[in-house]
Amino acid sequence: MATRIPSDRNPHRRALTSVLLLGFFALVGCHPGNVEAKRLIRSCETGDADSCNKLGQKLLKGEYVLRDETRAAQVFKQACDGRVGDGCTALGTMHQTNRAIRRDSTLVAGLYKQGCELGAMNGCTRLGELHLRGRGVPRDTGRALALFQQACGGNDMPGCSQLGTLYAIGGGVAQDVAKAADLFQRSCAAKVALGCLELGRLRALGSGVPQNDSIAADLFKQACDSREVAACFQLAVVHEQGRGIPQNFQLAARLYREACDERHGAACYNLAQLYQKGAGVYRDPEQAAEYMRRACQNGYAEACPQKPRTSS
Repeated sequence: MATRIPSDRNPHRRALTSVLLLGFFALVGCHPGNVEAKRLIRSCETGDADSCNKLGQKLLKGEYVLRDETRAAQVFKQACDGRVGDGCTALGTMHQTNRAIRRDSTLVAGLYKQGCELGAMNGCTRLGELHLRGRGVPRDTGRALALFQQACGGNDMPGCSQLGTLYAIGGGVAQDVAKAADLFQRSCAAKVALGCLELGRLRALGSGVPQNDSIAADLFKQACDSREVAACFQLAVVHEQGRGIPQNFQLAARLYREACDERHGAACYNLAQLYQKGAGVYRDPEQAAEYMRRACQNGYAEACPQKPRTSS
């Protein structure tokens, strides 16, 4: 059972929050979005769980209300307690990724489980991701597979992309690259970055789909534009090699640097190689050594100093 988060039981604080929010609306006028946000505040305060979930989304984005992540967590808690699965999942995501509230992997797993059981398919996907990596729950590829199948069957496109990755490698299921490609195509069409990345990889290899470097490069760019770090690395590689697009060392170096800053070890290593050769950047052995050090630090074993062998 998930650990419960204390709700905001102070009526004075809740009243003050409402006054501040409503005061903001008075300043910005009577736009329909403001009217809707005021309605959600009143409905949430009277115990309507669905309104609390919708209000939480607006508070996270600062959409017709002042952005307030702490208050968003509180109203998502109210929504989750009111059996709104999306509220449980949203609260779990905040505890997993948001620095404004406490991180707790066990709590996150419990909230995703609640969300999934209450019909929020994105909760099933996120719980599957935890089982795939063993974070806060036992590592269990079979359980992850079942959750991704459930989510994808419920039309959650991130779940379809995750399901595709398991079909592509034969993880917990018989390998079926053609099925993986179809799942990636569907999720990429819905603008899921992981789907575009993985479909691009299949296009580059000609696995399950016809090989096409130009299409692969375009897919990598789509995913990179959506801030998928691994896709930015792949896009840098094709720019460096000139596969399907004109060779561009400068752009490759920029993309490697951005991915390296996101702790992508292979990107740090490839950038070190460019500094060593002076391709797309000025030749700089010191910078090459620094990026090689960062590559090792970020888990890219080939960049780590090799220990001398001792004779027996």
